[in-house]
Amino acid sequence: MYQIWSMMDLLSLIKQPITKELEQFISLFNASLTHEDRLQEEIFARIRRRAGKRMRPMLIMLMAKNYGAVTDATLHAAVGLELLHTASLVHDDVVDESRERRGQASVNAIYDNKVAVLVGDYILSTALLHVSVTHNELIVRYLSELGRTLSDGEILQLTSIADSEISEETYYKIISRKTAALFEACCSIGAISAGVPESRVGEAKRFGQTLGIIFQIRDDIFDYYDSDEIGKPTGNDMAEGKLTLPVIYALRSTGDAGMLALAQKVKQGTVTHDEIARLVAFTKANGGIEYAERRMAEMHAEAQAFIDGRVTDPVLRQSLGAYLDFIIKRDK
Repeated sequence: MYQIWSMMDLLSLIKQPITKELEQFISLFNASLTHEDRLQEEIFARIRRRAGKRMRPMLIMLMAKNYGAVTDATLHAAVGLELLHTASLVHDDVVDESRERRGQASVNAIYDNKVAVLVGDYILSTALLHVSVTHNELIVRYLSELGRTLSDGEILQLTSIADSEISEETYYKIISRKTAALFEACCSIGAISAGVPESRVGEAKRFGQTLGIIFQIRDDIFDYYDSDEIGKPTGNDMAEGKLTLPVIYALRSTGDAGMLALAQKVKQGTVTHDEIARLVAFTKANGGIEYAERRMAEMHAEAQAFIDGRVTDPVLRQSLGAYLDFIIKRDK
């Protein structure tokens, strides 16, 4: 499908079964990030403007519709999860000392770390309020577990940077507690909000995990191309001490001692811009990008099997197929 449809076409297909529900979500989300205080409203307005494509809330609603219907609990759960994610990004920017978020100045860059941490705390508390409105103990538990897992993932990433080991296992362990955990929660919570018992949530959860891993691998591939093509600096992950799947494969498959030494400099935070450029070129020349794309293709097949076997409505099947194709072929 992704060879036929454009990205805008795919987005239209994704939204088709949930157009009305998506409008309700946006209204509820924006209302939750509105405040009478001038400073907070100024910050919230910035966050509302950079809300993105709503990929996570749309997945929650699509999964709810697949297992039943989008309910008020679905909408409040979707707002709660998106707010939790938003709060984690505000806090991450403080931890990472990041000055930008989606091409715009981050909250901590415009104001300061104190304001950013407090705003993040406020948004997190608002997320908890929304999930409490669902009156569903399972949804509350799943969202709470997600918050813990995301924090675990950030801590694991920090400790792995300090560790000299370079392995695919650690890479997958990190992304399973970050991006994959978010997509898992979307699918699980969507199903639960439609009345699916916990004993049957496993298949939805696995589908979400696969989507999340694909999403993260695609994101990591972007780091090996120029910013005017992708929208972020080449080698930015390496500059932050992170080694992702393409370079891990190239290092493992070649055993190049010189490049392994540069990879250790990445983890130690002593690598130079020119050395990062050499690692990027080495990765491309030794099949790192192709390997990552093969892994995405394998996972695409796994996710498609769920859609073919567990989604009976033809409109929803097309929508979730478009969702899968969009995340694997997106260009930013």
